Amino acid sequence: MNIKPLEIDRETGLLSGSACLCSPHCDDRPEGVSISALVIHAISLPPGYFDTGPISDLFLGCLDADAHPYFREITILKVSTHFLIDREGEVTQFVPVIRRAWHAGNSFFGGRGQINDFSVGVELVGSDETRFTDNQYTTLASLTRALQFAWPAITTDRIVGHSDIAPGRKTDPGPHFDWPRYRRLLTSG
Repeated sequence: MNIKPLEIDRETGLLSGSACLCSPHCDDRPEGVSISALVIHAISLPPGYFDTGPISDLFLGCLDADAHPYFREITILKVSTHFLIDREGEVTQFVPVIRRAWHAGNSFFGGRGQINDFSVGVELVGSDETRFTDNQYTTLASLTRALQFAWPAITTDRIVGHSDIAPGRKTDPGPHFDWPRYRRLLTSG
């Protein structure tokens, strides 16, 4: 996949050239809080299936509880992410970066709770049992560089996995996420 550099409008928080599906599961960031961290997640719905339809429906609050037994357990969740990267490396935005997505839950980073206040959430379609695709790494690196350009406080040491900020509660992006590869792509782009 040969991806052109991605750009994010700092004023609107929107990815240029891409529509935002705009999840209702978000709100304003607290006054005076700056965006300074990136949290990488992984998701598949139901577990082990990589269709983005149910994932989008979850983030949009319209997941059909009767479509799969697993969905009955999660339909009530009010969760979102800023960005979803599918297995082909395509990006879908659900929340403008200037708003607070509900992705981190009960988590701590750098001595602080309320991580949603100051972080950006990126979901990769995948699971603990699978490797991520070349296209996902390429897109994630490009998206990360765009975020870092718009919000320089998101330094490399402030990029974490969900498992890093919620140990014992979350395992994503999982053991197959290749952190060294991702960090190499950040510096080589």
